[in-house]
Amino acid sequence: MNSIFLALEQLRTQLSQALPAAPGIRHFDVSFPLNDAFDPLAWLGEQQCYPQFYWQQRNGDEELAALGAVTQFSSLALASQFLRAQNAAGDTRICGLNAFNPEQGSLFLPRLLWRRTAGNATLRLQLWSDRSLVEDARVAQDFLQQLRPARSIRPLSVQVEHETHQPQQAEWLKLIRRATETIARGEFEKVVLARATDLQFTQRVNPVALMAASRALNLHCYHFCMVFDASNAFLGSTPERLWRRRGKLLRTEALAGTVASHTDDSQAQRLGEWLLNDDKNQRENMLVVEDICQRLQHSTQTLEVLPPQVVRLRKVQHLRRCIWTELKQADDEQCLLMLQPTAAVAGLPRQPAREFIQKVEPFNREWYAGSAGYLSPEQSEFCVALRSARVQEDSLRLYAGAGIVSGSDPEQEWQEIENKAAGLRSLLLRD
Repeated sequence: MNSIFLALEQLRTQLSQALPAAPGIRHFDVSFPLNDAFDPLAWLGEQQCYPQFYWQQRNGDEELAALGAVTQFSSLALASQFLRAQNAAGDTRICGLNAFNPEQGSLFLPRLLWRRTAGNATLRLQLWSDRSLVEDARVAQDFLQQLRPARSIRPLSVQVEHETHQPQQAEWLKLIRRATETIARGEFEKVVLARATDLQFTQRVNPVALMAASRALNLHCYHFCMVFDASNAFLGSTPERLWRRRGKLLRTEALAGTVASHTDDSQAQRLGEWLLNDDKNQRENMLVVEDICQRLQHSTQTLEVLPPQVVRLRKVQHLRRCIWTELKQADDEQCLLMLQPTAAVAGLPRQPAREFIQKVEPFNREWYAGSAGYLSPEQSEFCVALRSARVQEDSLRLYAGAGIVSGSDPEQEWQEIENKAAGLRSLLLRD
């Protein structure tokens, strides 16, 4: 008998207990033995209720799968207010996405939340009602009846009909020149410009299969997948943490500066050493560090900036500096507004860079360069939504961006976004 079947049976039993005909929030937990080959992503992919959300921490220690919404929020601010108003238990988690514009979001309190931390897993059923918990328990019973057993994920099998870039290469080169001219005039120091690549396929793209393929190959990354409904999803595998909060302890980072990776270890190492010593990339990274420190300084205690590291991924390598501090107040809404969008995804100073992006980019970023993760009263963690794709039926949009500073070479920056987009693109187009 598999773990998920047993856990759901136990939850059905717990649901039948007496509940008050009064408003409130309640949860039931059952421990989940990790003694079978249960894949929460495969289980999510078989369900026909939405939203669905999958998230895995980049070191693999934490993983969650959320299914169905008890209630939904159009911003993290509203989600935070809900947790405070309900005086929710410290581990009550709300999951989802923040858009590039941090005032917009798509977050939800899951009906079912499967969660693994290191070697321990739990399945949680959540109830909430502003009228009657008895009423919501009936809704939850009906929800459990609709669930399907997990099946293994079929490998991706798609054929591309056509591929277009926004902007195309010639237009991109013009944009970069325009950006470096604007930098030379002193309007901003850095701007991050992005490209959207639209792929049209002969059949529907299964976002869960794409997520599984990316998870298997793109190591040392956060993996996230939000399935809004049967036709729409947003997913990605990103190396970058936006923030992690444990109580008042905060960890964030500056991930900026890029070079190609290589399958040969010694070649990859040589490229990594070049990155550590390259003036343009070091300057780009330090601009982000200084910006983050400036944003945090009034809301935190002492800031500690760790020495630079090279993060090696499948297609690229990045320069990273971790920043550790303690917040004066544990406030996720404040964390989001201080940190997103960082100089690594927008530019510096933030406002004129954002205005330039809005003016010149030929597409709307939506969820790209936003963030994906969870919040709860006791802790929260969000990754930056990069190396990502939006799936709609039989089409897919891939995103990739590059940080432009004084001295940026337009051809090199095109190559950089090609390398970044390859992390997901190569899973679809075997070239």
